[in-house]
Amino acid sequence: MLVWFIYDIVADRARKKLADKAIEQGLYRVQKSVFLGNIDNNLMDELLVYAEEMINPDEDSIYVFPMCQDDFKKVELLGQAFDKAMVNDEISSLFL
Repeated sequence: MLVWFIYDIVADRARKKLADKAIEQGLYRVQKSVFLGNIDNNLMDELLVYAEEMINPDEDSIYVFPMCQDDFKKVELLGQAFDKAMVNDEISSLFL
């Protein structure tokens, strides 16, 4: 499944660990707290369980937006949509 994984986490350590886990699960960083990629349901569930353990629910937030390919093709990007230093060719190709 294609997902956007987005978070706002206050604690530096938790934020770093969650970013590392998202990358480990096969997602690609497109901005500092925004990841995108294809991930199977089991890995997504594992990431969410890990995330739940890492965050402070009174301060932090995590969003997961699954998208079908047809909806993804309708995504509009304006301006500096991605941090170009973080986006690889695989993510760039999804938008071309």
